[in-house]
Amino acid sequence: MGKSSASTRKSAGIALMIIGIGLVIWGEQLSGSLGSQITQTVTGSATDKVMLLYIGGAAGFVAGLFLFLKK
Repeated sequence: MGKSSASTRKSAGIALMIIGIGLVIWGEQLSGSLGSQITQTVTGSATDKVMLLYIGGAAGFVAGLFLFLKK
């Protein structure tokens, strides 16, 4: 693998980490909405969309971290 391949992988890793953090923040903001709070009060758990944003954000961050740290 050449040097350009490693820098491309690191750039993709950084992009995935930023997207992952963005998804988690978006999920956190969505969980504070009125509709989500009502659903959380009635069912006792977060809405499906919020959970998907949390899981997708965490998975994206971990994948990006792996790509960034891979030698």
